[in-house]
Amino acid sequence: MASISQKEITAANRAAWNASAHLHTEGEQWKQLLESAARPGFSVLDPILTSILDGLDLKGKSAVQIGCNNARELISLASLGIRPEMGIDQASGFLTQAKQLADAAELNIRLLEADIYDLPLDVGQFDLALVTIGVLNWMPDLQEFFRVTSGMLVPGGRLVIYETHPFLEVFDPASATPFEPALNYFERRPQEVTEAISYDGKDHGEGEKGYWFIHPLGDIVTACAQAGLAVAELREYGHTIREPEYDLYEGRAAQIPMSYCLVSQKLTRAKD
Repeated sequence: MASISQKEITAANRAAWNASAHLHTEGEQWKQLLESAARPGFSVLDPILTSILDGLDLKGKSAVQIGCNNARELISLASLGIRPEMGIDQASGFLTQAKQLADAAELNIRLLEADIYDLPLDVGQFDLALVTIGVLNWMPDLQEFFRVTSGMLVPGGRLVIYETHPFLEVFDPASATPFEPALNYFERRPQEVTEAISYDGKDHGEGEKGYWFIHPLGDIVTACAQAGLAVAELREYGHTIREPEYDLYEGRAAQIPMSYCLVSQKLTRAKD
C-alpha cells in the first residue's frame, strides 16, 4: 500500500461512514429505536457497561461521547443520571440520526461534526468521556487521540472505553478457517475496508474505501497513561459486542478475549 497521510485516512473514513449511514435507518429496528428513545429510562447500554458507569459516582455530571455515531449510547447515559452534553462524530449522516433520537428523548445535546484530530477551540471539558465499540480501530494516531481526549476532561474526570478486544481483530469469521489467525496482531499498517459498514451482519455490497487499524492492548493502555490518564481498571471479557458474525467465537471451552473495558481518570496535577 502506498503511503497515506493521517488527513487522507480520516477523510476516507468520513466518506466511508457517510456512505453507509442510510443503512442504519432502514427497516423496523430504526423505527423501534426512535420509539424507545421517547420512553422514560431509555437505554441501550448492556449490563456490563451500565454497572461500570453506575459505580463511578457520575450522577449529575456532564458527559461527551467521542465517535458517538447516532448517539443512542450517549442518550442512554441520562437513564443513569449522567448529563449527555456533547456527541462528536465526523460523519454528518449519523449526526442527523442522532438529532432525531435526541429530539425523541427531549434532550438538548450539542452534536459536533468534527475530526477528533482537528477539534474547534470551544469544545469544553466534561466529567466523563465515553468511547464505545468501533472507534479506536479507525484512529491512525493513538497517542494524539488520547491527548485530545484528555484535554476534554476536567481534572479528575473519567474516561471509559468499552471496545472490541484487539486480539479478536486478528480473526476473520468469514474465512474458510475462522479459528485460525488471519492477521498479524502486531501489524501497524492500515487495513483497507471496502465493504459497506453495517451492524446487522448482512452483506450490503461495496462501499467507500476506509482504513482500519489493529491497535494492541498494550499500545492502547500506554497511550492512555502517557496522556495523563491514570488507569483505574482494565477488565477483559469473553463476550462479544460486535456484529452477529462474531458470535461463533463466544462460549467456547478455549475462550479468547472478545471485549474489554478500560477506566481511567485524568490526573489532578501534572506528572512529576
